[in-house]
Order: sequence, then C-alpha cells, then structure tokens
Amino acid sequence: MVLGAGISLDGYLARRDGAVDFLGEMDAETSRLMAEFFRNVDTAIMGRKTLDAALAMTGGKYDTYGLVTYVLSRSQPPGERNGVIFTSQSPEELVAELRGRPGKDIFLMGGGETARAFLAVGLVDELRLGVVPELLGDGLPLFPAGFPQTGFELVESRSYGKGSVSLWYRRR
Repeated sequence: MVLGAGISLDGYLARRDGAVDFLGEMDAETSRLMAEFFRNVDTAIMGRKTLDAALAMTGGKYDTYGLVTYVLSRSQPPGERNGVIFTSQSPEELVAELRGRPGKDIFLMGGGETARAFLAVGLVDELRLGVVPELLGDGLPLFPAGFPQTGFELVESRSYGKGSVSLWYRRR
C-alpha cells in the first residue's frame, strides 16, 4: 500500500480550514509524475473527511479517475454510492480483503487520521510525498501523533523548477 500526499515543508496536508491553495497549480512535470503513479494503482482508500473535502472543492462531484475507491466511515452506512464504496471495516480487514484479489497497488490518500490508522498496524509499504516550499505554521498534519516509529529508506527524490520535491520511500 502506498500513502501519497502533497504537503507543506512543515508537513501539513491542508490549512486548518481544509484549504490546499499553498500546493499551487499542477505543472506539466507534476502531471506526468501523477500519471506515472496512477498507472501502478487500481484501488484507493480514503477517510470520509477527505471525501467530504474533495466534494467541497469540486462542487459535489468526486472523480475516482477509474480507481475502485473505498471510503472508511463510521457515520455512513456500508455500500456503494456515487462511485465510491463506503465501508466500516478496520484497516486490517479491508487491506486483507483487497490484497486477496488480483490487482495493482493500493493508494492510501488523504487525511492524517487515516494515515495514522494504517501506519499503526503496519500496512503502509511506501510513501510518495510531494513537498512544496511553503511553511504554513499550522494546519492539518499528514502525520499526527499516535503511531509507532517506522523506518523507511529513500528510493528516489526529484526536485522541480519552483522548489518542490517529490520523495519516494519504501518501508525497511
């Protein structure tokens, strides 16, 4: 499973109000990297708060980009609606089910609470981070406290014209 996110230099996914304006516009190189990444995944998992934020940013329409998309939720009943599959399964149950099927990598996206839940039970194999050269000072962290120390090794790093970097780590 690959945890992917765009973050600020100080590790925030978004401002306190959920705004991600600091990430800037996607340039051609970033678009190419994302297309390369998405060729290797066929399933996405996110938390309900991340889905809500995505729906708010897109005017109520979430594009799954062809990925089978699971949304972890304790407030929504399980089942498929509007192109996503709501589930109340634990991270371990869901990932065991998905890994038992043929397919590509699983993309874990979105919020820090979801990242923490998957990191806490050792389900994150890779990190793919896009880091923009902005210090926010406050916001919604990608890595909130509460998960065990986990070692990763750098697979690749790339820098881009406006000072952004992409980092690819694999769990040791």
